[in-house]
Amino acid sequence: MNWKAPLIGMLIVSILIGCSDSTEVPVDQSSDQYGFSAATETTTKTNKKVLANLPFHNRQDFDDAMKGFIATDEALSITNARGEVIWRPDDYGFITGDAPASTNPSLWRQAKLNNINGLFKVSERIYQIRGYDLANMSIIEGDSGWIVIDPLTASETAAKGMALVRKHLGDKPITGIIFTHSHVDHFGGALGIISSAEIAEHDIPVIAPIGFIEEATSENVIAGNAMMRRSTFSYGKNLPRTNRGHIGSGLGKAPAYGTSGILEPNYTVDTTGQELTVDGIDFIFQNASGSEAPSELTFYLPQLKTYCGAEVLSRNMHNIYTLRGAKVRNAVKWAGFINEAMDMAANAENYFASHHWPMWGNKQIIEYLEKQRDMYKYIHDQSMRLANMGLTPNEIAEEIEMPASLQQQFYNRGYYGTLKHNAKAVYQHYYGWYDGNPANLDALTQIDAGKKYIALMGGADTVVVAAQAAYDSGEYRWVAQLLNHLVFAEPDNKQARGLLARAYDQLGYLAESGVWRDVYLNGALELRNGVPEKGMNMADAKGIITQTPVSKFFDAMSVRLNGMKADGVEKVINVRITDLNENHVLRIKNSVFHHTTGTVNTEANASIAISHSLLTDMLTGSAGIKDVLTSDELDIQGSTIDLIQFFSLFEAPTMIFNIVTP
Repeated sequence: MNWKAPLIGMLIVSILIGCSDSTEVPVDQSSDQYGFSAATETTTKTNKKVLANLPFHNRQDFDDAMKGFIATDEALSITNARGEVIWRPDDYGFITGDAPASTNPSLWRQAKLNNINGLFKVSERIYQIRGYDLANMSIIEGDSGWIVIDPLTASETAAKGMALVRKHLGDKPITGIIFTHSHVDHFGGALGIISSAEIAEHDIPVIAPIGFIEEATSENVIAGNAMMRRSTFSYGKNLPRTNRGHIGSGLGKAPAYGTSGILEPNYTVDTTGQELTVDGIDFIFQNASGSEAPSELTFYLPQLKTYCGAEVLSRNMHNIYTLRGAKVRNAVKWAGFINEAMDMAANAENYFASHHWPMWGNKQIIEYLEKQRDMYKYIHDQSMRLANMGLTPNEIAEEIEMPASLQQQFYNRGYYGTLKHNAKAVYQHYYGWYDGNPANLDALTQIDAGKKYIALMGGADTVVVAAQAAYDSGEYRWVAQLLNHLVFAEPDNKQARGLLARAYDQLGYLAESGVWRDVYLNGALELRNGVPEKGMNMADAKGIITQTPVSKFFDAMSVRLNGMKADGVEKVINVRITDLNENHVLRIKNSVFHHTTGTVNTEANASIAISHSLLTDMLTGSAGIKDVLTSDELDIQGSTIDLIQFFSLFEAPTMIFNIVTP
């Protein structure tokens, strides 16, 4: 009996292949080659009105985004080890001139600014690589080498960016690394510019905020499967780069889906005002953990009168709640960190950050910080004012408005976060999902409710007629709400799917937020073509998985246990990670999984000894079952029957699941 196979299958919790929904929707005559419909007259007129409501005549951002330009890689195309293109700025070359009818002009303007890429001089000793990834990589010239801040998402893009720096500024060694926060687009490319061995050999400081490794490696472990699937909607991974598709994420263009790794910090920032000199450059740090990220820092350079806002500040409204799914952020705390930063940056003449382009002049910098601070504080205060008047999250989102003093600045526009979903996030932070209405306490599922609504409305044909009339009158939100019921009641109804997809097209075209646009257009794409056949390649994240504490993967097993199948089962398994000298004890009792470290349980049903490297290869799919079965790095003692039963109780979630259909 091949008793090891079930064990291997259950341990590889992150390597999964989903099913494809093969229902295809006919393409209407006005559609482009990808199936996206043309902008309607209503959409065209609504987008044109945006031009009258914002100061599009102000070209300062374009001047600032080009200021200090040194060079770029012409026809840049970055590939991974498999030869797949992961970054190609020319894909966005169509974003020129006036906004097409299929794009909100305000978002188009932001997309044009984010198209500007290359190497730039910010000020004396400070440079940036912009447009080589979702985020920026910033470089400070120390006395003997380069101090690198936020080396992008992928090793491939970071390496190209650093090559451009050395080509034009000099082939100096790296003398410091700063990770401003725990999101992968700010540390994932580190191994593309330096190795752990070089860090150790030359005693190079790797600086990060308190809790960095914990947050950077664990954010996606428990909830990562669904979060990863949802992120493909949020960042437009599967959308074409066209004026009816993905044009950018507002915060940048898109993540570079390359090879990600991480470096262990050797210097931690845990206190605001903490000072450190790195290669002749004095830093004053702010611990801003709990603002935009659970682990985050900003810093001031007194010698250079320059403030780095990390991602606490950005040239758009950020997310208090991110649509890919994450813990809700504290808007008041966020505003408080910016208020604190205003003191730190009181004498700043230069500003740069982890996204977008810099800013110069003390007056402009302080005004920018003030209005970003007040934007988050306003959203918090007014959302809670309305909540305390009894309004529900949806009602708050419809009622709340930004004052003119805060909404006329392009850097406060909702290109990433939006006023509507951020207001709902504030409500969620205090009250959770329940809006107080008993009808919503135990509501029917979308499928059950959909069937009852459609029957009550007289059947599918009647609903489609009503939805078409609403579509023709430009009521796209109502069309989406109405047809969502029908698609969940009758997922094979091609007429309903096609019309709902067209409604999502128009909602995407109208969105000022790059994320909202991508979510709507991904919904339309999957209504027409079904879900993708596969998800991310986990081997690309091996560099991060290797640094993730093994205990985090055992924690993730808790949410893989099928509680009903485990009813009545009591089992204990020892797991020894041989090359880390770690002992873990896994238990199932009362249909709950528990994990502890330390002492071996002498009464365990079975024991496994496995190397960390083999476990990592299993988790990333680098090692198949045959490789594991024949490996000297795996040894199993005790009852094989108990071992098989134990691991058979865990389910591997599907990485590809339906979102816009049942």
